[in-house]
Amino acid sequence: MTTQPLLEVTNLTVDLLTAQTAVRPVDGVSYSLNRRETLAVVGESGSGKTVMNFAPLGLAPTGVVADVAGSIRFDGMELVGAGEEGLRTLRGKSVGFIFQDPMSALNPARTIGRQIAEMAEYHLSMTARAAEERALDLIRLVGISDPSARLRQYPHELSGGLRQRVMIAIAVAAEPKLLIADEPTTALDVTVQAQILRLLKEIQAKLEMAMVLITHDMGVVASAADRVLVMYAGRNVETGPVDKVLVSPRHPYTMGLIDAIPSRSDPVGAPFRGLPGMPPVLSAPIPGCAFEPRCPHAVPACRNSRPKLERTVDAAIFAACPVLNTSCKERLG
Repeated sequence: MTTQPLLEVTNLTVDLLTAQTAVRPVDGVSYSLNRRETLAVVGESGSGKTVMNFAPLGLAPTGVVADVAGSIRFDGMELVGAGEEGLRTLRGKSVGFIFQDPMSALNPARTIGRQIAEMAEYHLSMTARAAEERALDLIRLVGISDPSARLRQYPHELSGGLRQRVMIAIAVAAEPKLLIADEPTTALDVTVQAQILRLLKEIQAKLEMAMVLITHDMGVVASAADRVLVMYAGRNVETGPVDKVLVSPRHPYTMGLIDAIPSRSDPVGAPFRGLPGMPPVLSAPIPGCAFEPRCPHAVPACRNSRPKLERTVDAAIFAACPVLNTSCKERLG
């Protein structure tokens, strides 16, 4: 018996429109997410990771109109065209969010306890007293010491790591089926990063959630995810199990990201191994492979023909690079 994925995304395109310009940060992306699974979405800044996950749920930046096309089925419900009322019933209750900057995401004028409790009041229809008890339980769940005192504090009184734990408590207050974590370890030191990732995995197992982990850190991908989706210029260029993609990447962009990670074997003073060039401007159509100008394996055909995401010689990995995977396709028929 085949279990239906919790999330199925098909040919998703997002255009962001302002009075001055229009850009396409998400360009025909397809993927799925199973229940209790963690999918890492990785890529450089501006690759469309956050927009792909937030805009279809009505979380576009202020002053920007998001034109969403394609299909997104969440737990059997079609989100594209659902309207604000339909999306409001999902946000916070069925889908929880951890935003990138907890200091700007938290309300500086309200106590931690009130901000957690209001989630329980709104989504679980709890009384104020029951919601306060729920907030206390959640503070304990995310491992914050002296929970009663913390509930009375304001965001500026907490460290970055504690603010991130509060964000996690708010995100899981209604025990959502899906948690979207946008760069949850950004600006935290290495020790706190490890604590936050371990906490997320523990809560995920306890609540049996699926999780989308948005990151640019391959170390986070390796330690926290089951599968990885690599994005470049709004397109999915490679996807597969983390242990396979990180060991045997099949797309030049993924190879470049992994090669840029410092190694213990690097001599002292070795130059940084970065990707040459810059990502393309997304306000103009890209007819061919978006990575072609920066790719060491590019051929003339890459400039005018957009590559499809296809199975490679490792059947678990799909990559959008016919140049490197031509022989793979021939062997697979």
